[in-house]
Amino acid sequence: MNKRVLLLIVVVVFALVGLMFYSMTSNVKYRVEVCVAYNGRNSCRTARADTEDHALRSAQNNACALIASGVTDTMQCERTTPTSVKWLGGK
Repeated sequence: MNKRVLLLIVVVVFALVGLMFYSMTSNVKYRVEVCVAYNGRNSCRTARADTEDHALRSAQNNACALIASGVTDTMQCERTTPTSVKWLGGK
């Protein structure tokens, strides 16, 4: 393969990775840590999002993913009140 073509491919890949990183982090305004207790287990997770509601929901969903098993357990865990909510940025 020609060196120019290889260099062009590398440049395009780095540009796409940079664009993806920028688009994923440019809208982030809120960062929160949510702790959840469910069925005798505890889990804390951090999430970032463009709105407070999305950040809270994402953090709780991530915490529940580690301590609940199955669809029913996961849905019940996601509906429980978090044991703690700590805003780390944006609020």
